[in-house]
Amino acid sequence: MEWTRSETLALALHNCTSCRGLGLRIGKRGGINPCNCALRNIFRACYKRFRYCHEKEKHLTRATIEFVPGKDRRMAWGRKDEEYCADFLLVAKRTLTPEEHKLFTFHYLLGADWKLCCTRLDIDRGLFFHAAYRVEQKLGKVFRELTPYALYPLSDYFHSTRPNVRAIPTDSIATGQVFPIRPPLSGYRRASQQEDAPFLRAA
Repeated sequence: MEWTRSETLALALHNCTSCRGLGLRIGKRGGINPCNCALRNIFRACYKRFRYCHEKEKHLTRATIEFVPGKDRRMAWGRKDEEYCADFLLVAKRTLTPEEHKLFTFHYLLGADWKLCCTRLDIDRGLFFHAAYRVEQKLGKVFRELTPYALYPLSDYFHSTRPNVRAIPTDSIATGQVFPIRPPLSGYRRASQQEDAPFLRAA
């Protein structure tokens, strides 16, 4: 996919020395690549939504019906919160290496701080934060570039567009009957003329 400045400008850090707050930087081969600060913010937005979907009360979740693209043009029921949590975990497991996934599990899923993670993974503080930044950058890039359904932007995932199609009876097509877009105004006009008649006669 092609990254644009209008997409990364709001995600970038204004004091970033790599992209100067634009969210894009020139790669080694001359191409335009997203900056690491923008990728980390994408991951943090997805992670925040994952925690919200996982921690909120289950009676608040609901099943929604959405349009399924394809030649059949079907509608399907789904539970978006549970689907998002499953996609978040499966994409992370499929993308990260075993060592990175251990850090992801301890720090992001189980909520361990850097001291516990360093003790558990037998690494120092500097290596932990460098590894955590790599995990965020890698997953942020995958969450945005995932096809056919990306986890980011969140609005596209949770509020997919549905065609607003009105079903028209087939017998009306055969008879040539036309359905008005809005109710007729003829009755309203006749009533208003009758109300204004005394004033018109007095004039």
